[in-house]
Amino acid sequence: MDKKNKVTRRDLIRAGTGMAAGVFAGNAAASALSPTPDNPEGPFYPIHEQTDRDMDLTRVAGREGRAQGQVIRVSGRVLDESGEPIEGAVVDVWQANAAGRYDHEGDTSDTPKDPNFQGWAVLKTDAEGRYAFTTIKPGPYTAMGEWVRPPHIHYKVSRRGYKELITQMYFDGDPLNDKDQLFKAVPEGERKHLLVTFSEQDIPEGEFNIVLGSVGTA
Repeated sequence: MDKKNKVTRRDLIRAGTGMAAGVFAGNAAASALSPTPDNPEGPFYPIHEQTDRDMDLTRVAGREGRAQGQVIRVSGRVLDESGEPIEGAVVDVWQANAAGRYDHEGDTSDTPKDPNFQGWAVLKTDAEGRYAFTTIKPGPYTAMGEWVRPPHIHYKVSRRGYKELITQMYFDGDPLNDKDQLFKAVPEGERKHLLVTFSEQDIPEGEFNIVLGSVGTA
């Protein structure tokens, strides 16, 4: 593996996005990455077959309109615990629209659907473990009672030889994060690895890097 493609502990600290670092015992203090924390799948995983699952969630094939809301770009890398990129990992993402509504029969809220929002994408990482997609910043929604879920994007990441990861990406700085039951269920020291900071530009960009644990890892 080309050394330039390997992520080191120093890179993780510098990036501060979606990855946890630990140190193996030993005089050399070799770098190791901890798997990205789990977070529940939730009840709205897409159940209807959908032909349009490409990297642009802001448009639906065959329709001229574009989804409502703030367009954002999300990218990242899928790595193993030694920092090596994982090629061919399946990155399955889904989310609510800008109004906080899922395109799912289980979402019975009065919030309107957006017919121009794709809502779901299935991607594969390249030789450097990279993935990317364009979407809309999801809106918050009421889960039950006074519990309002913050904006988030669901992930399911898999590759043979690694443990499947189901988690959620959150938007750093959103005031609803610290009140959210699912976000608070993540150990406090690991929550930062699910937070992404977006750039301040016309189309904000954020990086969410993912570490998969190997099968057999405790």
